[in-house]
Amino acid sequence: MSLHHTPDHTLAQAFIQFSLESGVLKFGSFKTKAGRISPYFFNAGLFDDGAKLSCLAGFYAQALVQSGLQFDMIFGLAYKGIPLGAAVAIELARLGHNYPYAYNRKEAKDHGEGGSLVGAPLMGRVLIVDDVMSAGTAVRDSIALMQEAGATAYGVAIALDRQEMATEAAADGSVHDVAHSAVQYVRDALGLKVCAVAQLSDLLAYLGAQSAEELVQYLPAVQAYRDRYGVS
Repeated sequence: MSLHHTPDHTLAQAFIQFSLESGVLKFGSFKTKAGRISPYFFNAGLFDDGAKLSCLAGFYAQALVQSGLQFDMIFGLAYKGIPLGAAVAIELARLGHNYPYAYNRKEAKDHGEGGSLVGAPLMGRVLIVDDVMSAGTAVRDSIALMQEAGATAYGVAIALDRQEMATEAAADGSVHDVAHSAVQYVRDALGLKVCAVAQLSDLLAYLGAQSAEELVQYLPAVQAYRDRYGVS
């Protein structure tokens, strides 16, 4: 099985439509964490009510079932991955796939149950759930956490693969582009499988299939951004 699951075209297009209708996916001029000016912005924090979160988790669950990934439990990566992971676990259970679920705190607790982990004990092959990946750093850091618990980081599920070059900080503090994306880093360097509900290429296909000028007008800018910063 490939380390990277290519999103189902129909599911990905429906997800793009849902993200637009929810106001999560917007077009304009937005500065990214890497300092680039992007013609689109995907803010998963705006899946901000019960209906949207349930629908979002449903897309994750369908993508995971279609991917055929074989994992033993779900891990919500702090912070956005915590509610996402819980919601995905619920939706998978509704589909007949019941998995244990856990999440991490960024600050370890020194009272009560203590530690940085909450939920089911980490065990077996762990699927990490997050919204997007900008560098893969958080995923890399969580691998050690799982190894300490005797579990194995197996894969990552995300909503959108931006398919663009990641950045790295040099010793002098400057930031430069690298030839791989965050998803490629997680897949190739860390050896984890990746399941994305949709990719930037799906967004381009969606825009290209529209007849309404209000959406088609954004296609050249998104394509230019992909041409400049994209990875294969």
